[in-house]
Amino acid sequence: MADDDSISGRAMRYARVGRAVGGLAARFAGERYLGLKLDRLEHAADLKEALGGLKGPLMKVAQILSTIPNALPGEYASQLAELQSNAPSMGWNFVKRRMAAELGPDWQDRFGSFEHSAAAAASLGQVHRAIGHDGKTLACKLQYPDMNSVVEADLKQLKLVFSIYRRYEKAIDPSEVHQELSDRLREELDYAREAKHMQLYRHMLADEPGVHIPEVEPDLSAARLLTMAWLEGKPLLEFVDTDVEARNRVAYNMFRAWYVPFYYFGIIHGDPHLGNYTVRDDHTINLLDFGCIRVFQPHFVTGVIDLYTALRDGNRDLAVHAYETWGFTGLDDELIDILNLWAEFVYAPLLEDGARPIQREKGQYGAEVAMKVRQELDRVGGVQPPREFVLMDRAAIGLGSVFTHLRAEINWHRLFHELIDDFDAEKLGRRQADALAMVGLDAGE
Repeated sequence: MADDDSISGRAMRYARVGRAVGGLAARFAGERYLGLKLDRLEHAADLKEALGGLKGPLMKVAQILSTIPNALPGEYASQLAELQSNAPSMGWNFVKRRMAAELGPDWQDRFGSFEHSAAAAASLGQVHRAIGHDGKTLACKLQYPDMNSVVEADLKQLKLVFSIYRRYEKAIDPSEVHQELSDRLREELDYAREAKHMQLYRHMLADEPGVHIPEVEPDLSAARLLTMAWLEGKPLLEFVDTDVEARNRVAYNMFRAWYVPFYYFGIIHGDPHLGNYTVRDDHTINLLDFGCIRVFQPHFVTGVIDLYTALRDGNRDLAVHAYETWGFTGLDDELIDILNLWAEFVYAPLLEDGARPIQREKGQYGAEVAMKVRQELDRVGGVQPPREFVLMDRAAIGLGSVFTHLRAEINWHRLFHELIDDFDAEKLGRRQADALAMVGLDAGE
């Protein structure tokens, strides 16, 4: 594939995205003011096609938005959920230029071998397999050119999409969602930060034998190059037809990988996309991408546990306190009832003390409940989700979808209580501060 890092190439890309977004605006306007019927499913398919071949943040944002209840109309969410992380890779000429820019003109001498073809290509960069002089197999993650300007341009288009949607669908005010996604996407371009995140996760999950984190190779990394140990594994979908014990083991390891850091350190991996982990033959898992990491204040984690307790005990006042702790405002009885619809769905597996699937209904995880919540929110005038809610919800729905694929039947209640029974917000705060300081980060970053 020809390199697309020229000014003309970028201009063509922006024009393509602009046409897709402009088409969305025109069709919504036609539906509202001219009485024209908008086939949203057809247009959503067109939008997916326009975004699908792009290297850049809009594809990643589309994947994330597709899992946030009510962030987009159902037709768009279902289509955008199909976007794949593997975009076409850049060619060898591009790779040589970029590697030389990162490690110097003699960069090839620093490896025993370096594969010309990318092993994987995603929205912000691509990965090449290499061999170090010590014989170790390496993964070299190389960022695409000029991604800072691409991110900013795409975020402007995303803001336009949100403003259009907000005019016609009042259920969700996406302004805080946009700010959260903007901050996280800008962080994903910082490979030095991602290297610290990997060190952080190696520390937090050091006692979890079912989870593996690659080790960074700092001498072979640079501003737009992150080199790490290569971890062998297979896609999760290759394990969905194995025996139930194996599927449950994979699900258990996924649960621990995401929620041990959250309940012990107040930190979560915000992108449980299928391309961000692999499964080993022994059913342990490899976490591979650490660009999208969210640090929460201890009180936010307390709110998560408070809401569970409120739903378990029927304590409406505690539920209101939990929502307010998260940053929801303007809560009246109707809005609380609607928020509880979603909370009851998410928490249902945790409230039942017995082995069960993550959801009992067939179909896309949470889709029917999300549609009902959206309709009710639209009826009462909508809500603005606090920004901290975005990636927490993303993780819950993403993992729920994984567990649904696996057809896992686990006592989720007991797994959850293993993590929260000795919960202490002050201890979490101290553990979090120590872990972040150890890798050169702080809670405010």
